[in-house]
Amino acid sequence: MTNRLAGKTALITGASRGIGLAMAKAFAKEGASLVLNARGQEKLDDVAEEIKAEYEMEVLALPGDVTRVESVKRIAKEASEWKTIDILVNNAGIHIPAPFLSYTFEEFKSVMESNVYSVFHVTQAVLPGMIAAGGGKIINLASTAGKWGSRNQSAYNASKHAVVGITRCLALEMAPHNVLVNAICPWIVNTDMAAGFMDGHAAALGISPAALTEKMNSSVPLGRWVEPHEVAGLAVYLASDESSYINGQAWTVDGGYTTI
Repeated sequence: MTNRLAGKTALITGASRGIGLAMAKAFAKEGASLVLNARGQEKLDDVAEEIKAEYEMEVLALPGDVTRVESVKRIAKEASEWKTIDILVNNAGIHIPAPFLSYTFEEFKSVMESNVYSVFHVTQAVLPGMIAAGGGKIINLASTAGKWGSRNQSAYNASKHAVVGITRCLALEMAPHNVLVNAICPWIVNTDMAAGFMDGHAAALGISPAALTEKMNSSVPLGRWVEPHEVAGLAVYLASDESSYINGQAWTVDGGYTTI
């Protein structure tokens, strides 16, 4: 532990698996107390106990659906009564791959609710406390899909473009309050959600997931997917005092993909 986040408290949504779990562990390792959110109580409690035991940090598990206003209000109230939230990580999200004409409205709406409206709800609930405390850090998990178009995932791309847009606008509005807002835009991250993405995307293209994986890996200079800890490391930097002049940026984590 190097204590880059000592004395800070971070609220992380979607914290029971994948990138959210990696960030929770990385933040705890750097000395942060944690408020962890995900929909499932049991898994979230297991993660909280694991982090407490491994890093000896305080952890509050608050399950709930961050697409629902009343749920978010409860989470924010319980979190703020426990500790002042210094860092917010909007990580919760889903991915439904499909050709545009195959999407149902409910599928498209579900992606927008999980990936965009959750950012709106949670950030609105947490920001007043940050402003009152004299500052804070907000990190939004977007994607390289928020920077360009791609086939068979228009719902996901639209949602992540929205997250990047919210990040930039909020950074301008919150700068006078010393609340810095940035986004992280990773390429494909090695998580269970990515595995589901590959299955759905491969089906839409009419090829096998293995063939699609080989094709995708060959398109990036490093020849592999992003690992969750590589996203978490950047999140630690953006959450720490080291990034005190970084604001309104959408950080690409793509192994050199965009340089080709």
